[in-house]
Amino acid sequence: MTASVDNAQTATDSTDTLGTVIDDVIRPQAPIVDRDGAFPRPGVDALAAAGLLGLASSPEVGGAGHGMRAVAEVIERLAAECGSTAMVVLMHYAATAVIEAHGPRDVRAAIAAGDHLTTLAFSEYGSRSHFWSPTGTATAADDDTVRLDARKSWVTAAGEANSYVWSSLPLTPDAGPMTLWLVPSDSAGLSVAGDFDGLGLRGNGSRPMTADGLRVPSTARMAADGAGLDTALGAVLPWFLVLNAAFCLGLADSAVAEAGRHLTRTTLAHTGAALRDAPVTRRDLARLMIRTDALRAFLGDTLTALETGRDDAMLRVLQVKALAGETVADVTDGALQLCGGSAFRKELGLERRFRDARAARVMAPTTDALHDFVGRVATGLPLLDEANR
Repeated sequence: MTASVDNAQTATDSTDTLGTVIDDVIRPQAPIVDRDGAFPRPGVDALAAAGLLGLASSPEVGGAGHGMRAVAEVIERLAAECGSTAMVVLMHYAATAVIEAHGPRDVRAAIAAGDHLTTLAFSEYGSRSHFWSPTGTATAADDDTVRLDARKSWVTAAGEANSYVWSSLPLTPDAGPMTLWLVPSDSAGLSVAGDFDGLGLRGNGSRPMTADGLRVPSTARMAADGAGLDTALGAVLPWFLVLNAAFCLGLADSAVAEAGRHLTRTTLAHTGAALRDAPVTRRDLARLMIRTDALRAFLGDTLTALETGRDDAMLRVLQVKALAGETVADVTDGALQLCGGSAFRKELGLERRFRDARAARVMAPTTDALHDFVGRVATGLPLLDEANR
């Protein structure tokens, strides 16, 4: 009983602390991050100082020890205010899941203390969104180091993170489809190319990275050689997909809330009626609310399936990002249309949320890939063809 009460109190404290960070730093910075395409360093540092970057880290190394539900709430609330900050933190938590399972204790402790930002480095120029098929190589050297060579196409927080959970082909060709490594940001041979100038998530620092003769110790390998795909599917994918759904929910919910405020406070001078007084307008707002609440319910069920070990847990995990990506795109589009020219301007923040929402469909696994995965599971096929494993 004492442990559960303590955990509940910790969750409450984290929620209160997050609210303070959002009010003081993240919300005021969000328009600047978007306008300038600036990495949200003030917000990330404030979250680190508040202990929130270690939310999913084990108490054994000083972390808060929270599960996916509490972390999803953090991502949802961050996304409602600043999509770029939310995405940086989302990728940090997804990478932390691997490091917690297979990484060194000192890095785990640094993450728990808020002194270490990490991220995933999976997507490559050669295989694009097919993260399960890396083309970058790993070559063993005589001095017990490993040489990594790769051209990563998109790495969130590139040049800003302290480490990268890095995928490559295995050292031994028949060992399996992928091996994972923990690559420090100060590794010689690691470089970042260009700036990110995207439609949305403009401050998430998603840039190409190159490893050219990069050397890491053999102990930097996480899990067995060739076991990286199983680790990615088992440890990374549930966190990544569920947190993406929470990200989409935060964007959609905030867009609906802003639309509701606009319709309530805006009146027509020639009639004195508020925009909400039109039945068609209320109907359209209700539709957006229902879509958003349906996503919330599905996300909640997905988390329950994972927490209780339900047989359909992995199916729900695959479904939830596909549903979320389509929902947030439709809801932010609908909110933009509902609020008219006012939403097209910067003041309401709706056009920023509209742009940020576009990312969910194209982030690997893409919505199209997830639909295929769901169809495979539903018809008894393996998630990936043997040729892709």
